[in-house]
Amino acid sequence: MKQNLAWLEYCKSLAPAVVETCAKVPVSSGPGALVKALSLALPEWKFRHALSRGGWYRLGGILDLQGQRVSDSLETWVENALDERDGDFARLIDDFADQRLFATRLVGQTHYLVASADDSSDGFLQLEIEDLQEMRVHQLFVNDPSSQEELVDPRGGADMPIPVGLPFYTFRRIQHIGAFLKRMLAQKPEPAAIHRMLEDWQKSSASGTSAYYNHWIIATREHLDRYQQPVFRAQPIATLAGEPPEFEATTGSSGLKLNEALSRFDRQSGYPMAWYFHMLTSKAVPHWVAQSVVEDSLAGFAYLPQRDVNVVRSWLHRPYAV
Repeated sequence: MKQNLAWLEYCKSLAPAVVETCAKVPVSSGPGALVKALSLALPEWKFRHALSRGGWYRLGGILDLQGQRVSDSLETWVENALDERDGDFARLIDDFADQRLFATRLVGQTHYLVASADDSSDGFLQLEIEDLQEMRVHQLFVNDPSSQEELVDPRGGADMPIPVGLPFYTFRRIQHIGAFLKRMLAQKPEPAAIHRMLEDWQKSSASGTSAYYNHWIIATREHLDRYQQPVFRAQPIATLAGEPPEFEATTGSSGLKLNEALSRFDRQSGYPMAWYFHMLTSKAVPHWVAQSVVEDSLAGFAYLPQRDVNVVRSWLHRPYAV
């Protein structure tokens, strides 16, 4: 536990250098320039870009018709305005019906960068940097909202987005993944699916070929439940560009045909046992494959190393999905 806390504090100590780097590097120069700048700011860590995930937004602030900023936080402004009117939503609408105010959104993507900390499957630092751009979206109050949600984020009610400024990088978090997963175990000793996946990676031939973080990042979440106890979540996400390869074997295939399909999937993914880890995390590979692989092994058709067969057999005895 002390080591986990030490990693937490250490990662916090790295944050100021990352924040400063984000402020210096223009988004237009691309993730490669960001990685290069980080190598100068944190020379002891060899970060590389692993994955970008976009298509999301957060609520922004409020602008007037001239583009002057009324508030940095749309939600806070609405909450305060309602409090001033004793929660009377209709009065709020009436008071601002003649004012042309516009909501903004921060539209972005998250860049995941990774760096090795040790030789274990979860022994790596994961750095998350957001690439954001503020966009002016809908005009407030013109859609005759009946709730606070309809006011701040109307469904299908956004106007054509207009950029407010240039895109920019902002630091989100940096963490030692192994330390995060150990904190999960400290809270709930029964290993979660992500722990079992990493253990299977370590036991399989995948670990002898490539590091886990070369093919997967782990999206983490942490919040307090109603009893103010921490709740941890960890979800593996493949760093493959696009969709996983197509698994080219019909249901019930075995022997040579199944071996060819497994080998082709692994080759396209870039590491052995890729089919197994995608079976755990997606629908790319169906579950019947595991049963057929073990049956082939028992019948003497040994196209997988025994260590990999053992991993698959263990999964059949106690299945899990991540």
